[in-house]
Amino acid sequence: MTVNGFRQRRIKRVKFKCGFTLVETLITASIVAIITLGGLSYQYHAARHGRIAEAQITETRTAQLLLEDWKSTGGSHDYDPSSLELGFSGPLQIPAFWSEGEGLGQGSPLHNAVYSITVNGLPMQVMLKWMDVETDSDAKVTLRELTVIARFVETGVHSTLENLPLLILTTYVRVDGTSG
Repeated sequence: MTVNGFRQRRIKRVKFKCGFTLVETLITASIVAIITLGGLSYQYHAARHGRIAEAQITETRTAQLLLEDWKSTGGSHDYDPSSLELGFSGPLQIPAFWSEGEGLGQGSPLHNAVYSITVNGLPMQVMLKWMDVETDSDAKVTLRELTVIARFVETGVHSTLENLPLLILTTYVRVDGTSG
C-alpha cells in the first residue's frame, strides 16, 4: 500500500505482558499486611496470656503457702502472716472493693483485715477467713474451715490482672489436731 507515493510499512505493536499491574501490587500488599498483622496479634496475645498465667501461678503459690502455714497452727485465731517475715504487711483495713457479692463465702475474716504483699513485682492482697463447721462435744473436736482469698491490686501497670477472678483456696483442720 502506498500513500503519497511512499510505501507504508505495517508496524506490529507488541504488548509485553511481563510485570505487575497496580491492582495486582495492591492486592499482594494487602494480603501480606493481613498475614503480618495476624502474626503480630498472635504474638501479642500469647505473651499477654503467658504473663497472666505466670501471675496466677504466683498468686496460687502464695495463697497455698499461707493456707498450709495457717493449717499447721490448727487454724489459730492468733495467726499472723506478717510474722513469717516474707514481706506480708501487718493487718490492713478491708478495702471497699472486697465486697461480699464477689463470692467471698461465709466465715469471719481473720483479725477483720487483709494482708498485702508484692511477689515478683505483682502486688496482691490476701484475706484469711475461718469458720467452725462442726463441733463434737463428746470428743471435744472442732472442724474448722480455713479459706485464703487472694486478688491483685490496682496498679495501672498490671491492669489486665485486676480483672481476674478472685483466687479462693479452702481446707479443713481439726482444731484439737495440732498445737492450735
